[in-house]
Amino acid sequence: MAKQTIGALVFPGFELLDLYGPLEMFGFFTEHFEIQILSRTSDPVASRAGPRTLVDVAWGEGCSGGAAWSELNPGGIAAPDLLLVPGGPGTRALVDEPVTLAWLADIAPKAGHTLSVCTGSALLARAGVLDGLHATTNKAAFAWVESQGPQVHWVRQARWVKDGSFYSSSGVSAGIDMALAVIADLLGRAQAEQAALWAEYTWHDDPGRDPFAGRHGLI
Repeated sequence: MAKQTIGALVFPGFELLDLYGPLEMFGFFTEHFEIQILSRTSDPVASRAGPRTLVDVAWGEGCSGGAAWSELNPGGIAAPDLLLVPGGPGTRALVDEPVTLAWLADIAPKAGHTLSVCTGSALLARAGVLDGLHATTNKAAFAWVESQGPQVHWVRQARWVKDGSFYSSSGVSAGIDMALAVIADLLGRAQAEQAALWAEYTWHDDPGRDPFAGRHGLI
Protein backbone atom coordinates (compact mmCIF):
# COMPACT_ATOMS: atom_id res chain seq x y z
CA MET A 1 0.00 0.00 0.00
CA ALA A 2 1.28 3.46 -0.89
CA LYS A 3 1.89 5.77 2.04
CA GLN A 4 -1.32 7.53 3.03
CA THR A 5 -1.88 10.92 4.62
CA ILE A 6 -4.07 11.21 7.69
CA GLY A 7 -5.53 14.68 8.16
CA ALA A 8 -6.72 15.11 11.75
CA LEU A 9 -8.95 18.10 12.40
CA VAL A 10 -8.59 20.02 15.66
CA PHE A 11 -10.72 22.86 17.03
CA PRO A 12 -11.08 24.58 20.41
CA GLY A 13 -12.54 22.17 22.93
CA PHE A 14 -11.71 18.91 21.13
CA GLU A 15 -11.40 15.78 23.28
CA LEU A 16 -7.80 14.63 23.71
CA LEU A 17 -8.40 10.87 23.51
CA ASP A 18 -10.74 11.26 20.53
CA LEU A 19 -7.76 12.59 18.61
CA TYR A 20 -4.71 10.96 20.08
CA GLY A 21 -6.15 7.50 20.73
CA PRO A 22 -6.67 6.76 17.02
CA LEU A 23 -3.50 8.62 16.00
CA GLU A 24 -1.46 6.48 18.39
CA MET A 25 -2.69 3.36 16.58
CA PHE A 26 -1.95 4.75 13.12
CA GLY A 27 1.35 6.14 14.36
CA PHE A 28 2.73 2.65 14.91
CA PHE A 29 2.89 2.35 11.12
CA THR A 30 4.87 5.38 9.99
CA GLU A 31 5.89 3.51 6.87
CA HIS A 32 2.22 3.48 5.83
CA PHE A 33 0.75 6.66 7.33
CA GLU A 34 1.81 10.31 7.55
CA ILE A 35 -0.14 12.29 10.15
CA GLN A 36 -0.98 15.98 9.70
CA ILE A 37 -2.86 18.10 12.23
CA LEU A 38 -5.37 20.37 10.49
CA SER A 39 -7.08 23.48 11.82
CA ARG A 40 -8.75 26.58 10.49
CA THR A 41 -5.86 28.73 11.76
CA SER A 42 -2.21 28.12 12.51
CA ASP A 43 -2.55 28.99 16.20
CA PRO A 44 -2.07 26.16 18.73
CA VAL A 45 -5.47 24.69 19.58
CA ALA A 46 -6.59 24.11 23.16
CA SER A 47 -8.29 20.83 23.96
CA ARG A 48 -11.17 20.44 26.39
CA ALA A 49 -8.68 19.51 29.12
CA GLY A 50 -6.42 22.47 28.37
CA PRO A 51 -3.25 21.14 26.65
CA ARG A 52 -2.75 22.70 23.24
CA THR A 53 -1.90 20.99 19.98
CA LEU A 54 0.34 22.45 17.27
CA VAL A 55 -1.06 22.74 13.75
CA ASP A 56 0.63 21.39 10.61
CA VAL A 57 -1.83 22.72 8.03
CA ALA A 58 -4.04 25.80 8.51
CA TRP A 59 -6.70 25.16 5.93
CA GLY A 60 -8.70 28.35 6.47
CA GLU A 61 -6.21 31.18 6.86
CA GLY A 62 -6.87 34.05 4.48
CA CYS A 63 -10.22 32.59 3.57
CA SER A 64 -13.50 34.27 4.50
CA GLY A 65 -15.65 31.34 3.46
CA GLY A 66 -15.47 27.62 2.77
CA ALA A 67 -12.86 26.75 0.16
CA ALA A 68 -11.64 23.66 -1.58
CA TRP A 69 -8.59 22.00 -0.10
CA SER A 70 -6.81 22.41 -3.44
CA GLU A 71 -7.13 26.20 -3.13
CA LEU A 72 -5.73 26.21 0.38
CA ASN A 73 -3.02 23.65 -0.21
CA PRO A 74 -1.71 24.60 -3.68
CA GLY A 75 0.41 21.93 -5.29
CA GLY A 76 -0.62 19.43 -2.64
CA ILE A 77 -2.96 16.49 -2.57
CA ALA A 78 -6.63 17.10 -3.33
CA ALA A 79 -7.68 15.65 0.05
CA PRO A 80 -6.14 13.54 2.80
CA ASP A 81 -6.42 9.81 2.30
CA LEU A 82 -7.97 9.59 5.75
CA LEU A 83 -9.80 12.46 7.44
CA LEU A 84 -10.20 12.17 11.23
CA VAL A 85 -12.81 14.31 12.99
CA PRO A 86 -12.74 14.09 16.80
CA GLY A 87 -15.49 15.16 19.15
CA GLY A 88 -15.56 17.07 22.40
CA PRO A 89 -17.59 19.94 23.85
CA GLY A 90 -16.20 22.23 21.17
CA THR A 91 -18.49 20.57 18.65
CA ARG A 92 -21.47 22.31 20.29
CA ALA A 93 -20.29 25.65 18.92
CA LEU A 94 -18.81 24.31 15.71
CA VAL A 95 -22.12 22.93 14.41
CA ASP A 96 -23.14 26.56 13.88
CA GLU A 97 -19.84 27.67 12.32
CA PRO A 98 -20.43 27.86 8.55
CA VAL A 99 -16.82 28.06 7.40
CA THR A 100 -15.79 24.78 9.01
CA LEU A 101 -18.99 23.07 7.90
CA ALA A 102 -18.45 24.23 4.31
CA TRP A 103 -14.89 22.92 4.42
CA LEU A 104 -16.05 19.55 5.76
CA ALA A 105 -18.76 19.37 3.11
CA ASP A 106 -16.07 19.89 0.48
CA ILE A 107 -13.28 17.72 1.85
CA ALA A 108 -14.97 14.73 3.51
CA PRO A 109 -16.45 13.22 0.33
CA LYS A 110 -13.07 13.56 -1.40
CA ALA A 111 -11.09 11.78 1.31
CA GLY A 112 -10.44 8.10 0.80
CA HIS A 113 -11.96 7.42 4.21
CA THR A 114 -13.57 9.78 6.71
CA LEU A 115 -13.48 8.84 10.38
CA SER A 116 -15.39 10.49 13.21
CA VAL A 117 -15.04 9.86 16.93
CA CYS A 118 -17.66 10.68 19.53
CA THR A 119 -19.57 13.88 18.72
CA GLY A 120 -17.36 14.51 15.70
CA SER A 121 -20.16 12.81 13.78
CA ALA A 122 -22.39 15.80 14.60
CA LEU A 123 -20.09 18.00 12.52
CA LEU A 124 -20.23 15.63 9.57
CA ALA A 125 -24.00 15.40 9.94
CA ARG A 126 -24.42 19.18 9.95
CA ALA A 127 -22.17 19.37 6.90
CA GLY A 128 -24.60 17.04 5.14
CA VAL A 129 -22.09 14.35 4.24
CA LEU A 130 -23.74 11.62 6.33
CA ASP A 131 -27.23 12.01 4.85
CA GLY A 132 -28.62 8.59 3.96
CA LEU A 133 -25.77 6.77 5.70
CA HIS A 134 -25.59 4.77 8.92
CA ALA A 135 -23.51 6.31 11.71
CA THR A 136 -23.14 6.31 15.47
CA THR A 137 -21.83 8.61 18.17
CA ASN A 138 -21.27 9.04 21.90
CA LYS A 139 -24.23 7.45 23.64
CA ALA A 140 -24.28 10.12 26.36
CA ALA A 141 -24.85 12.76 23.68
CA PHE A 142 -26.92 10.64 21.31
CA ALA A 143 -30.09 12.75 21.31
CA TRP A 144 -28.22 15.97 20.59
CA VAL A 145 -26.12 14.46 17.81
CA GLU A 146 -29.20 12.82 16.29
CA SER A 147 -30.86 16.24 16.13
CA GLN A 148 -27.97 17.56 14.03
CA GLY A 149 -28.62 15.10 11.22
CA PRO A 150 -32.25 14.01 10.82
CA GLN A 151 -31.45 12.40 7.45
CA VAL A 152 -28.76 10.17 8.98
CA HIS A 153 -29.58 6.60 10.01
CA TRP A 154 -28.27 6.78 13.57
CA VAL A 155 -27.33 3.43 15.11
CA ARG A 156 -28.10 3.34 18.81
CA GLN A 157 -26.13 0.21 19.69
CA ALA A 158 -22.70 0.13 18.05
CA ARG A 159 -19.10 0.53 19.11
CA TRP A 160 -18.45 1.81 15.62
CA VAL A 161 -20.20 1.81 12.24
CA LYS A 162 -18.80 1.59 8.73
CA ASP A 163 -20.91 2.76 5.81
CA GLY A 164 -19.06 3.08 2.53
CA SER A 165 -15.98 5.23 3.04
CA PHE A 166 -17.28 6.63 6.35
CA TYR A 167 -16.46 5.23 9.77
CA SER A 168 -18.01 6.62 12.95
CA SER A 169 -17.40 5.53 16.53
CA SER A 170 -19.11 5.80 19.85
CA GLY A 171 -17.58 7.92 22.60
CA VAL A 172 -13.95 8.71 23.32
CA SER A 173 -12.13 5.37 23.77
CA ALA A 174 -14.26 3.77 21.04
CA GLY A 175 -12.19 5.72 18.53
CA ILE A 176 -9.27 3.42 19.29
CA ASP A 177 -11.34 0.35 18.44
CA MET A 178 -12.52 2.00 15.23
CA ALA A 179 -8.97 2.98 14.26
CA LEU A 180 -7.82 -0.61 14.73
CA ALA A 181 -10.69 -1.72 12.49
CA VAL A 182 -9.54 0.73 9.82
CA ILE A 183 -6.00 -0.59 10.13
CA ALA A 184 -7.35 -4.13 9.74
CA ASP A 185 -9.23 -3.08 6.61
CA LEU A 186 -6.21 -1.34 5.08
CA LEU A 187 -3.25 -3.39 6.30
CA GLY A 188 -4.76 -6.64 7.52
CA ARG A 189 -6.04 -7.93 10.83
CA ALA A 190 -2.60 -9.11 11.94
CA GLN A 191 -1.30 -5.55 11.83
CA ALA A 192 -4.26 -4.28 13.86
CA GLU A 193 -3.67 -6.96 16.47
CA GLN A 194 0.01 -6.04 16.55
CA ALA A 195 -0.83 -2.39 17.17
CA ALA A 196 -3.11 -3.36 20.05
CA LEU A 197 -0.34 -5.52 21.48
CA TRP A 198 2.21 -2.71 21.21
CA ALA A 199 -0.23 -0.41 23.01
CA GLU A 200 -1.08 -3.11 25.59
CA TYR A 201 -4.70 -2.46 24.68
CA THR A 202 -7.57 -4.95 24.60
CA TRP A 203 -9.20 -4.38 21.22
CA HIS A 204 -13.00 -4.58 21.29
CA ASP A 205 -13.18 -5.88 17.74
CA ASP A 206 -16.93 -6.47 17.52
CA PRO A 207 -18.53 -3.27 16.18
CA GLY A 208 -21.91 -4.30 17.57
CA ARG A 209 -20.63 -4.80 21.11
CA ASP A 210 -21.71 -1.61 22.84
CA PRO A 211 -21.92 -1.81 26.64
CA PHE A 212 -22.92 1.84 26.94
CA ALA A 213 -26.09 2.02 24.84
CA GLY A 214 -28.11 0.31 27.55
CA ARG A 215 -26.58 2.37 30.31
CA HIS A 216 -27.78 5.50 28.54
CA GLY A 217 -31.26 4.12 27.91
CA LEU A 218 -30.93 3.76 24.15
CA ILE A 219 -31.94 0.09 24.01
